[in-house]
Amino acid sequence: MKIEQIYTGCLAQGAYYIESEGEAVVIDPLREVTSYLEKAEKDNARIKYVFETHFHADFVSGHVDLSKKTGAPIVYGPNANPSFDAHVAKDGEEFKVGRLTFRVLHTPGHTMESACYLLLDENGREKALFSGDTLFIGDVGRPDLAQKAAHMTQEQLAETLFDSLRNKVMTLPDEVIVYPAHGAGSACGKNMSKETFDTLGHQKETNYALRANMTKAEFVREVTTGLLPPPAYFPLNVALNKHGYDSIDEVVKRGTQALSPRAFEAAANETGALILDTRDPQAFAAGFVPNAINIGIDGQFAPWVGALIPDVKQELLIITDPGREEEVVTRLARVGYDYCMGYLGGGIDAWKAAGMETDSIESITPDELVQRLAANPQTPVFDVRKKSEFDSEHLEVAENAPLDFVNDSMLQMPKEETTYIHCAGGYRSMIFASILRARGYHNLVDVQGGFKALKEAGKLKLTEYVCPSTLL
Repeated sequence: MKIEQIYTGCLAQGAYYIESEGEAVVIDPLREVTSYLEKAEKDNARIKYVFETHFHADFVSGHVDLSKKTGAPIVYGPNANPSFDAHVAKDGEEFKVGRLTFRVLHTPGHTMESACYLLLDENGREKALFSGDTLFIGDVGRPDLAQKAAHMTQEQLAETLFDSLRNKVMTLPDEVIVYPAHGAGSACGKNMSKETFDTLGHQKETNYALRANMTKAEFVREVTTGLLPPPAYFPLNVALNKHGYDSIDEVVKRGTQALSPRAFEAAANETGALILDTRDPQAFAAGFVPNAINIGIDGQFAPWVGALIPDVKQELLIITDPGREEEVVTRLARVGYDYCMGYLGGGIDAWKAAGMETDSIESITPDELVQRLAANPQTPVFDVRKKSEFDSEHLEVAENAPLDFVNDSMLQMPKEETTYIHCAGGYRSMIFASILRARGYHNLVDVQGGFKALKEAGKLKLTEYVCPSTLL
């Protein structure tokens, strides 16, 4: 028996490949499916089933493509109604894979079709639970994402989740290993652990939502407290997962067309495509195509694209470091952004060599910020981290203007006055600065290294640290 967790950090997502006696199953695959095919080929195995724990909101699953390429049926739990061929399993239904057995446990609450897959070994012993978004390490799935589809309130969904956990999950042996679909950094839960698996027994001891003496009312209150509105792209990804999508091969081919600087400029002007620059924030600051938005590929790229570009059908033109074009297009497709029209051939160097106009954003060190504030103490400083991060600890002189709600945060910004912005480490503040720059804000100054560097410098007063109650 082989159990392999395939964890994708930028999405904080865990897919699973399980093989036994030449048969394999893939659970919650990513959009690009080549790696699963290669694993099966290496093991001389046949992918027998594609198991989906629910209709995912935060990424586009590879279930449709993987099923087409392997002939393996897609399996959902009860209440699922996809537009493509799939096997909608009954609660308790079992599937044989080599010497292993997978039992479907219907666990509604996060969504109404949510299901966990319980793995039994060749002797019928319960060994592992692939829990999807029902149970995370340190948390449970948020109960507000399926309200509209289920015609239920988040409180009603939370009550349903409470029953699912108590009646289906917590009754399993303590030694069962829990393999969830997400870890820390995902917006599908509010306070997930950085650990990506654990025993159920340890979770019963440490996970606030599994307290033995917890009442249903306490569960509902604690699970729903602190929830922020989900990213706008979530329901659009659910629709893609439920109704199907273009092949990832077609999407990558379309998006990896090299465009000359002139052709790139013409495409931007003629189509209204958004220019997305995925380079390092400091490289972007030094020189970029006017009106480009910076979301660096080496960070929480896909979730921030999803949070800040509300329409997955938005046409995109991309700028990357040479050689990373296919990676960028693939990672965009993971969250449903399939309409990339091409990339700037030769990158920013080719743009400059062609004599095209560039723009820049000033970025200063923490020491320079200290000097400027000493000269002008009233200069506005904004912290663009999440409210939970800001509330935990921040510069006394700073105001909070979260990137998550950039349209609202923008209203706080003085357009004509020099304004300093920072985030945790310099990634989000450059995204924020680039968005506002494209909207006519020319006096924003980025602080390199963000709050971490400012705190290490130790020259500006901080508020007293408070442990955050939520990471959303």
